[in-house]
Amino acid sequence: MKVALLTREFPPEIYGGAGVHAEQLAVALDRLVDVAVHCFGAPRTSPLVARSYEPWQSLEQLGGDDSIARTLGVLSVDLAMVAGLGDADLCHSHTWYANLAGHLAKLSRGLPHVATTHSLEPLRPWKAEQLGGGYALSSWCERVALEGADAVIAVSNAMREDVLACYPAIDPSRVEVIYNGVDTETWHADPRTDVLEQHGIDPERPLVVFVGRVTRQKGLPYLLTAASHIDPRAQLVVCAGAADTEALARETRHLAEIAAQRPGGLIWIEEMMPRSKVAQILSHATCFVCPSIYEPFGLVNVEAMACGAAVVASAVGGIPEIVVDGETGWVVPVELDHTPDRMPHEPDRFAADLAEAINTLVENPDLARDMGAAGHQRVQDLFSWPAIAERTVDCYRRLLYG
Repeated sequence: MKVALLTREFPPEIYGGAGVHAEQLAVALDRLVDVAVHCFGAPRTSPLVARSYEPWQSLEQLGGDDSIARTLGVLSVDLAMVAGLGDADLCHSHTWYANLAGHLAKLSRGLPHVATTHSLEPLRPWKAEQLGGGYALSSWCERVALEGADAVIAVSNAMREDVLACYPAIDPSRVEVIYNGVDTETWHADPRTDVLEQHGIDPERPLVVFVGRVTRQKGLPYLLTAASHIDPRAQLVVCAGAADTEALARETRHLAEIAAQRPGGLIWIEEMMPRSKVAQILSHATCFVCPSIYEPFGLVNVEAMACGAAVVASAVGGIPEIVVDGETGWVVPVELDHTPDRMPHEPDRFAADLAEAINTLVENPDLARDMGAAGHQRVQDLFSWPAIAERTVDCYRRLLYG
């Protein structure tokens, strides 16, 4: 069986959880089937990568709206992908960036198309702030591709419900749930302290950690708002990626400056650290905090649990399927507005509830350790890549052989 895996991200160009998923899934699938990765960007050295594709340069020369040009560049890569698929038996696309390539491969080559949904454009309205008119194009790509896919893989039961709610034209029998996995060879407890010392983190003090991109989806402003209510004995460490927009960067910097005035301070790490360094920080965390307002799965929570950290996370999307409230951490309720922006209805209440859950673990280190140990065991039991790859190949077989 020859499978073409279509993805925007692949090492070394990884930006988020979907890219990590594509990378690890390709490695796990390669033990079971013949995998050929087709990705965006510069040429790769990985033997798993068949081809990589750059946007058409002619689009950059036309001027006009940069966000629209960037989105059209994505479509140009999708077209090139279809032309470069070779003798694949099936294609499997990840995110709207590559979904359209899978759909066009189905139409033009008759290939079965499997699409994994890591998020849904209708549920990320803040992307209009980032993409402008390009958001209408990305939404169209996703809708057409998912409605036409032979199988849609949802990364959680909550995501499956979202898929069927957003796209009622999709037959429910074509949507199945296969969780994300985690590479436990990378994400595991690291007792060393060199990375902590490099960033001024005291391994003897309680440690509260956030890791994520600065995007509306990840809810960092609510954690920064909660900072003044977090036990001053705790160090608050934010490992932040680049902001989606300059306006969001300014807003976040302002909140960070206020949070830094709390008695326990704020350690702000604004760089894409290697996974091994992030794993060391998570290994020493009293708790990891995920204040997301949209999280179809929430891979970062699994990574934190794999490192033995208790988790405090918002009760959105697939998170309650990962974090067991009262056992591996605390799941904090949040009511979202029924508006296009889908922001918390009571943001100050949400921030206060986050702080209360964090403080419970800071004040009870034995409880935090027990929850961290339970989370580590849950990862071993449910989120191993070999089992996830087997389920994915079963999906392929049903489409190819009935």
